[in-house]
Amino acid sequence: MEQPSPPLLTPEHLAMMDGGISVIASSCGPDLTPSVMRAVGSLVQAQGRHITVYVCRSQAGQLLGDVARSGRLAVVFSQPSSHKTVQLKTRGARLREAREDDVPALQRYLRGMEIELTRIGFGAVYARAMLSHRLDDVVAIEFEPELAFDQTPGARAGQPITGAA
Repeated sequence: MEQPSPPLLTPEHLAMMDGGISVIASSCGPDLTPSVMRAVGSLVQAQGRHITVYVCRSQAGQLLGDVARSGRLAVVFSQPSSHKTVQLKTRGARLREAREDDVPALQRYLRGMEIELTRIGFGAVYARAMLSHRLDDVVAIEFEPELAFDQTPGARAGQPITGAA
């Protein structure tokens, strides 16, 4: 039986990412033109070895097309109250329709963003408007991170994260 690879992320990174913070997903077309979209939810599983981000099809057509063609995806998790930021990259992202069993993750993410945005002076209503979606419009992008970077502004910005070891 194959042993899982060591986690790319530290427990501190995982705790931050799991707290309902801002998530931006990006990819690029064959000509390297970027596509970028705010996620309406995320789910971190298996010590960060499996990540799901959720976007609205009606807003993310270019991104979804780019991911479907190449599997390339970069996702940034950023905590508005501290600017702590983690970037994950993969070349193996997969798309699937959102399902009823994704609803708890979407609701948990919304609650976390309501709390986080309230910390910086925005009411919960702002988070609800920003992350509003219909489940039948949501697409899940699943991936196993291949690379992780600290993107928090400062001396370590852009440095690879060495993982939990």
